[in-house]
Amino acid sequence: MAETTHAIRCEKITKIFGSVVANDQIDLDVRYGEILALLGENGSGKTTLMNMISGIYHPDGGTIYVDGKPASIQSPLDAQNLGIGMIHQHFKLVNIFSAMENIELGTPGKKLPRKILKQNVLELCEKYGLETDPEKPIHAMSVSEKQTVEILKVLYRGARILILDEPTAVLTPQETEKLFAILRQMRKIGCAVIIITHKLNEVLSISDRVAILRKGKSYGTVNTAEVDVSALTELMVGHAVTLEIDRPTPQEPQDILKLVDLTVRRNDGSIALDDINFTIRSGEILGVAGIAGSGQKELCETIAGLIAPSQGAILYKKENLAGKTPRELIDMGISMSFVPEDRLGMGLVAGMGMTDNMLLKSYTHNKGPFIDRAPSRALAESLIEKLGIVTSGVEAPVRLMSGGNVQKVLLGREIESNPHLLITAYPVRGLDINSSYQVYELLNEQKKKGVAVVYIGEDLDVLLQLCDRILVMCHGRITGIVDAKTITKEQIGLMMTGATAEEVMEYGK
Repeated sequence: MAETTHAIRCEKITKIFGSVVANDQIDLDVRYGEILALLGENGSGKTTLMNMISGIYHPDGGTIYVDGKPASIQSPLDAQNLGIGMIHQHFKLVNIFSAMENIELGTPGKKLPRKILKQNVLELCEKYGLETDPEKPIHAMSVSEKQTVEILKVLYRGARILILDEPTAVLTPQETEKLFAILRQMRKIGCAVIIITHKLNEVLSISDRVAILRKGKSYGTVNTAEVDVSALTELMVGHAVTLEIDRPTPQEPQDILKLVDLTVRRNDGSIALDDINFTIRSGEILGVAGIAGSGQKELCETIAGLIAPSQGAILYKKENLAGKTPRELIDMGISMSFVPEDRLGMGLVAGMGMTDNMLLKSYTHNKGPFIDRAPSRALAESLIEKLGIVTSGVEAPVRLMSGGNVQKVLLGREIESNPHLLITAYPVRGLDINSSYQVYELLNEQKKKGVAVVYIGEDLDVLLQLCDRILVMCHGRITGIVDAKTITKEQIGLMMTGATAEEVMEYGK
């Protein structure tokens, strides 16, 4: 690693939202030529602190130094002028624009001719080891390609200090390694990189130092080479955590749903699910693995009644549910819960508090013209205590919560409806390790009750430990359904890229 100088130094940074102290006199330093991982539980103040460095929020106390000088960062433009760029967890791109149009968007001065702009983007790619087609529209890109454009955006504006918030949350293992190669090149050139992630193995792989936040306070910085996963977990949570996932044996599983020759088309006519056939059983966790965009989203939404298939059947006790709405499924007495990947879109209403978001699931049970909010409020208060949800109150808008706490609200609401079938899409995405293990325990509790659980995940290690069977998808087709106890991560990786289970097993002989 190159000789380092301080890029950013935070002294006694404090930020308060109402009655919640999000950051309490935080001290932090980041150096040029290093990658610093910022680690902490959900709600520990990581993103809030980074939002102040990037100009989205302004500190209520303390001082931020950039290149050794006190800096007043009142806006993202101020941060940009200081050489600071933040790549957010949710991309901020215009889908109909090309990569280079998004990169140039918002930059001051006269717009460049397309030929010169394209050449500038390609030179930037060569310098940092990035790959992109400058003329490719965003809507035609994979998640990894979109992330590359986001990185190019901040580099194009002259950023030397980069902040990445959960950058690997939606990436495959191969895409993650490609991103890490880019970050290592940035470190080599002399950039300062801050990465927020809950994946501890990634922290050990990519970072030079790790800064720990806990409940809004800083708990020091350690050299990555001197710690392991267990030590990081204990520093982050404050106590030792058993890093083992329980997998109870299914007790007499029975077929719940059978998908037969199911085909689903997207709005543009392309095939999302191509001739899908499999069975979901009670009392087991069926994992779903696949590269992002392989049809997982459409699979969930079709089973839940949000998308009508082009052909095929979803059989429940010999009755075809394909094409029926969620309300029709409820009226048939089919208790199904769906935890979507879009928490504040399909899952919860961002401007509502917990009480009203609980009501969205149960308001039809009310008798008479008036809605009784008391049961929903009691459920919200119960979930706060049971799941350790951090919020300023059950009536506070859920958009003010951290992403992990929002996920707990959504998952808790669905589980409390006592479903027969629970569909979960990336339920631990963005959650810290302690919260993730809480979710695994909740899913296992449902499994023990005989609930059929569909678990769509991106961490192959978790899929192998938690699930009973794993369904692997590639380009809308099933490449195999395998026993999680006997398959390997490498074999699943091959199936995710198109190899069938039979081919993988034959190759392994």
